[in-house]
Amino acid sequence: MVTASSLLNTWSVVNPSLTSPNKPRRVKRRAGMAFASVGSSENPCLGIKVTHGQGNLPKVILTSSHGSEAELYLFGGCVTSWKVANKDFLFVRPDAVFNGQKPISGGIPHCFPQFGPGPMQQHGFARNMNWSIVNSENVEGNPIITLELKDGPYSRSMWDHTFQVLYKVTLDKRTLSTELKVTNTDQKPFSFTTALHTYFSASVTGASVRGLKGCKTHNKDPDPKNPIEGQEERDLVTFPGFVDCIYLNAPSKLHLDNGLGDTILIENTNWSDTVLWNPHLTMEASYKDFVCVENAKIGQVQLEPEQSWTAIQLLSVA
Repeated sequence: MVTASSLLNTWSVVNPSLTSPNKPRRVKRRAGMAFASVGSSENPCLGIKVTHGQGNLPKVILTSSHGSEAELYLFGGCVTSWKVANKDFLFVRPDAVFNGQKPISGGIPHCFPQFGPGPMQQHGFARNMNWSIVNSENVEGNPIITLELKDGPYSRSMWDHTFQVLYKVTLDKRTLSTELKVTNTDQKPFSFTTALHTYFSASVTGASVRGLKGCKTHNKDPDPKNPIEGQEERDLVTFPGFVDCIYLNAPSKLHLDNGLGDTILIENTNWSDTVLWNPHLTMEASYKDFVCVENAKIGQVQLEPEQSWTAIQLLSVA
């Protein structure tokens, strides 16, 4: 696993437009990973800045010409902030650590190649690894950045496969879109499950999700190890207490009322399932301030060598 300190010492020009044409370009690659240089001179019109975040971890700031802003950390490939009109619609827990050793608790963490518990550590390893920047562009004032994750000794100690994951993040005036593409670069097939564990800022007593009525459910309350199968009968799903429920074959559009006066449209392509989660009193310090609405792929995705799987999430403020 590449450490945060080694990442800060790694320089790479991942896109010529990220570097001032009047300054020399320095390129160095380490462990097969390329990183944009922290504190380098970027073209401000791109709306992309690489800087130091909490815990001195490398952070990318995306700024749209329309005024919206997003932040993501290369550790975990984790989007931690999405602001429209200076209001942040994502939530990072107060107990989150930024030490490059534990996953960042909040924003949009990755669950890959395993959602939940299983033969490897909880939610897999993608949220515990450094991602690299492989491309950036700006389309009509909207910054776009693509991150990459590849296998290494750390991942292969848990999951002995070679792979490539590309994560494209696009910021628009009132939308944040992410495209996840998993490619099997191995010589043998593999399977995986995955999710985007999105934390939304919310008032939990007023939050609700519309669009899940009729879905088959696996409810992990009260016993996470023995989910209760059922069917959602409510038009509006609320968070009255501990909530940990999987909705299978969920619709491609959901509406989240965050209880703070905002409605967020959650759209997706190829994320077949939805997970709702709120820890209630098991996380007393912060449970009132967020809800998780997670796009997920609960069933195994099987990929033959050179095959790819792609899923898109689009978040919009109504």
